[in-house]
Amino acid sequence: MGTVIMHNVVSVDGFIADENDGVGPLHEWYFNGDTPITEGDDQHDHSGTGTAFKVSRASAEYVRPMWESIGVIVMGRRLFDQVNGWEGRPPTGDHVVVVSHRPKPAGWHPEASYHFVDDVAAAIDKAQELAGERTISVAAGDVGGQIFAAGLVDEVAMDVVPVVFGSGRRYFGGIRGQHLLEEPHVVVQGDRVLHLKFAVRRRTD
Repeated sequence: MGTVIMHNVVSVDGFIADENDGVGPLHEWYFNGDTPITEGDDQHDHSGTGTAFKVSRASAEYVRPMWESIGVIVMGRRLFDQVNGWEGRPPTGDHVVVVSHRPKPAGWHPEASYHFVDDVAAAIDKAQELAGERTISVAAGDVGGQIFAAGLVDEVAMDVVPVVFGSGRRYFGGIRGQHLLEEPHVVVQGDRVLHLKFAVRRRTD
């Protein structure tokens, strides 16, 4: 089974977007370096801005193998609608699972391997089926928080940007209660970003 990693860029006070879904400076580090994340990034635009991702060398050395390991992205319907599912071409991985009570839009990119399910446990089951031994990347936010609270996440990955939002959309959504993580086993300093990875501490009671 593939490792399930909850991942997102996040402010130092724990927000992945402001109250209007704006990301402000959170994604600036994707464009402040001279090293493409993947081969051919000079020609391929992942961002939807007309600009390819180019990051610092330290960030590229961290992000590149992580992206290459991903087989499936799991996301909520809100993010899907915001980016229109990246027009059927996710930035990494071969498949996407969308947690939604609404079906895939009629006629939307029938060639793309996008699967719509209405339950977080079913989403991870489908992702494991599609991923094989590859990594499953869970987008943080409300759906990611539900998957985390259900005990279905193995690792938490944060790209922490030095900005304070004060309010907005939280990395862990509306999760309640205390959940322990292990000490970070990855700490990488990029340019205007700190990459962190934590294993989730499993409950023993």
